[in-house]
Amino acid sequence: MNGFVYDIPTRIYFGQDQLCHLGDELKKYGKKVLVAYGGGSIKKSGLYDKVMAQISAAGLYATELSGIEPNPKIDSVRRGAELCKQENIDVVLAVGGGSTIDAAKFIAAGACADIDPWEFIKNRAPIERALPVITVLTIAATGSEMDNCGVISNPETNDKIGRGDYKLVPKASFLDPTVTYSVSAYQTACGAADIISHICEVYFNTEKDLYMLDGFMEVLFKTVIKYAPIAIAKPDDYEARANLMWASSWAINGFLDGGRTLAWSCHPMEHQLSAYYDITHGLGLAILTPRWMRHCLNDATAPRLARFARTVFSVDNALDDAEAANAGIERLSEFLFTTLGLKSTLSAIGIDQTHFDAMAEKACGAGGVIEGFVPLKKQDVLDIYRMSL
Repeated sequence: MNGFVYDIPTRIYFGQDQLCHLGDELKKYGKKVLVAYGGGSIKKSGLYDKVMAQISAAGLYATELSGIEPNPKIDSVRRGAELCKQENIDVVLAVGGGSTIDAAKFIAAGACADIDPWEFIKNRAPIERALPVITVLTIAATGSEMDNCGVISNPETNDKIGRGDYKLVPKASFLDPTVTYSVSAYQTACGAADIISHICEVYFNTEKDLYMLDGFMEVLFKTVIKYAPIAIAKPDDYEARANLMWASSWAINGFLDGGRTLAWSCHPMEHQLSAYYDITHGLGLAILTPRWMRHCLNDATAPRLARFARTVFSVDNALDDAEAANAGIERLSEFLFTTLGLKSTLSAIGIDQTHFDAMAEKACGAGGVIEGFVPLKKQDVLDIYRMSL
């Protein structure tokens, strides 16, 4: 296995009633807070009032940036960075899900630079400094509350691009499972699919790594498979919501990576779907992931896919590796599309082949290949898109 460095300094306040610490965390960084959020859901749920009360009680001053979109757009990042400069903001507070948090990270970087924030994304301009970011999470999905990454879209160019940098790691994140009681069945299902995909991107790997990390990932898979249906059937089940929320953070905070170095596969393909069609990220991943697995299945990959099937879905040990792998893919498909009730094809959500060629080329990047579990060239990506129709 390869050596690695693991350093995630985010302080987590997990559980009900932890928001009372928000003011103290914000005060560490100054007096002026940019409060970034999306639509009106945090006002309907009462979370907005609780957050603003904490800011006021701490003697801090709030400037608001509302309207951050799903698949956050670069224009929202630009607006936020400019607000930070105009108001001399000291700390950025993201109240929302992954989209809001991703935008907040690049707002924080843009506030400390004299360049267009899109340069950080498209051309990977160095991030020399960033304002501190604190988050109040409202949905279990992306794990952005505890990682160094963000994904930003540019509708003008049909680009959706991710970027990571240590300076973007949130300083503190507040995770209260009760906040997610109001998350819809659809968004809960999409979030579960997102978590599963994050684990898949690391688990399905040809590099040898720590046995304990494989076991940890398998438990995470089983946690989502157990608790997502419960959360959908009973939205106020605290145990289900808590397990999903904590699983979402640990699926992508770097702990699972160990020394693995191979690139992710489904995410670059899905980023093109949501760049061109602005679909929910988790839904796109749900549709692509079983087809990607099927495309990757061969003599070399069958043992890994078979282990997933046997360990996560208890597929019959008497089956040979190829049979077990196929059975596991079928069980995952059943979970995503029957148990969670997500749409199972691209055509079912209004996507046809119109942009597949351009999407496949972008997904493969400048090098022309996604160096993942199985290397994917443009034709491979096209085949997976077509399998997903």
